[in-house]
Amino acid sequence: MINKVIDINCDLGEGFGCWRLGDSSDVDLMDYISSANIAAGFHAGDPNLIDYTIKLAAERGVGIGAHPGYRDLLGFGRRKIDGNNKEMINDLIYQVGAVKEFARRHGVRLQHVKPHGALYMEIAENEAMARNFMEYMQSVSPNALVYCMGVSRIYNIAKEYSQPVIREFYADRDYGNSGSIVFTRNVAKLDPVEVADKVVRACVEGKVRTVEGDDINIEFESVCFHSDTPGSFEIAKELRKGLQESNIQVKPASEII
Repeated sequence: MINKVIDINCDLGEGFGCWRLGDSSDVDLMDYISSANIAAGFHAGDPNLIDYTIKLAAERGVGIGAHPGYRDLLGFGRRKIDGNNKEMINDLIYQVGAVKEFARRHGVRLQHVKPHGALYMEIAENEAMARNFMEYMQSVSPNALVYCMGVSRIYNIAKEYSQPVIREFYADRDYGNSGSIVFTRNVAKLDPVEVADKVVRACVEGKVRTVEGDDINIEFESVCFHSDTPGSFEIAKELRKGLQESNIQVKPASEII
């Protein structure tokens, strides 16, 4: 596998009121990405911040995505919340609807939906919730992309429902031999050059080194890094530099799939 065109997505708008998470500004990061996952209010974000972040993305031609999470501001959506699938899906619908309306206000469409944190991992593994999520997407946003890991259940279910889907490679997360990321709540500062080299290798060779020390095959159309990862701006710069030097183009997901 050789990826000569990829999407770069990043979680943005992750603050609340006067509080902001991470050491890099969304304004700076926006120039290095092609798709933005906008925090939708439950794990982070508020109406003013959603509006501001979407406006920034629209001005730069960055694809707009809803980034719904568990109702968990205190834990930043990285703690699993027990509830029935209907309740979880209704929370998701509520958040996606907010992002869609703000996008419409700024004359852009919703490109994708990407669940956040613990909800992302739950939908990747919980078949009933994944199917409920896909039925929702089919009913209201049948043309919107769903972001997920290629090894997740939601990927195969999206294919089954003919929902557009895009697989991610995580620049700033470790992988296990299962092909899934190793979930963590606290990420240490990473070497930006090492991160960029890891991504370029994945694009060119289709391989990534796991925490077990093995090389596994990996397939994807989008690369993700997190705005709250320490040094995310340096990661963004090195990532774009490494891709450019390897003649790998960066485009919004909607122009790839």
